[in-house]
Amino acid sequence: MAVKGHPGSISPTVGELAGYLMLRHHSAVELIDRAEAAGLVRRTPDPDDARVVRVELTAKGDALVIRLTTAHLEELRKLAAVLNKLNASTESSGRPAVGADLT
Repeated sequence: MAVKGHPGSISPTVGELAGYLMLRHHSAVELIDRAEAAGLVRRTPDPDDARVVRVELTAKGDALVIRLTTAHLEELRKLAAVLNKLNASTESSGRPAVGADLT
């Protein structure tokens, strides 16, 4: 998801991904190694600086991110409905509301 969410038209570097994930560089490299072995990402050299490695999603990786995002959004919608019911019952009991409406 960090690869997909990277801003701009150029793929993120290993260092940028490490920063997004709050990992040390070598830990990010290990994750990228596993994702590459699974066919989810590929490493490409930076067109302007051969010392820099960029990471891009493969078609398989992109499809997986889309499936995960869809599933997570559905779970968040379910959670929002439960929290809204809880909030409504709190309001009707005369107690202070628990935050704003989530839908």
